[in-house]
Amino acid sequence: MVTDPQLYRVLWENERVRVLEYRDVPGDATHLHSHPDSVMVTLSSFQRVISAGGREAQVDLEAGQVRWLDAQEHQGRNVGETATHSVFIELKEPRPGTPRQDAALGPSAS
Repeated sequence: MVTDPQLYRVLWENERVRVLEYRDVPGDATHLHSHPDSVMVTLSSFQRVISAGGREAQVDLEAGQVRWLDAQEHQGRNVGETATHSVFIELKEPRPGTPRQDAALGPSAS
């Protein structure tokens, strides 16, 4: 919300959870930003490249997927031919400790 308010919108929030909608079009990119532990629900199929700390990960997801996102700092770029539309359910109660620098970039199935 802070780095790319034109791409994110708060759908709902309370003291424990924040629900964000994310939308972009091919070629759009985010600035470096962070996510707490989150669940991502894809509402469209899309292709992205997620990068942080000199690492990159290709993310190809179909509509209707649900993925876990470890707390992390990254930036992303829509490298596909379709718009991205997804919802993030962000947990405001972090796990003890700081985000792992070696956590997988982007969403994971586990």
